[in-house]
Amino acid sequence: MNMKEAVTSVVIKKYATFSGRASRSEYWWFSLAIFLVNIGTMMLDNIFGTTYDSQSVDGWITGLFSIAIMIPSLAVWVRRLHDRGHSGWWTLIIFTIIGLIPIIYWSVMPAKEGDEGRENKWGTNPLLDED
Repeated sequence: MNMKEAVTSVVIKKYATFSGRASRSEYWWFSLAIFLVNIGTMMLDNIFGTTYDSQSVDGWITGLFSIAIMIPSLAVWVRRLHDRGHSGWWTLIIFTIIGLIPIIYWSVMPAKEGDEGRENKWGTNPLLDED
């Protein structure tokens, strides 16, 4: 999966889909795309003077983009946890500082399969579905 496929999958096909699984490539390509677009929106805020104050790097454009992308970002994050064999409720661990460590670890690790080898209780491995 490349960046274009990941963004299309997350934003258009699965905008608010919290069920199923997301591969590592889908999650990380989408995360990189969001990071790059966020930098672009910050630049636009500075160019157009729409920052919140003189010392801020983000503003109205960045804020609107962040609101628009919040649901698909959370959805792909939950699906990534499903791919690792964890409940989506584990996203709440992020509210503890120490929770960053397992979340990053689970995001980096490969898919965790059940006894059958190609699926876990959240569905079939998305990389095997691409055929």
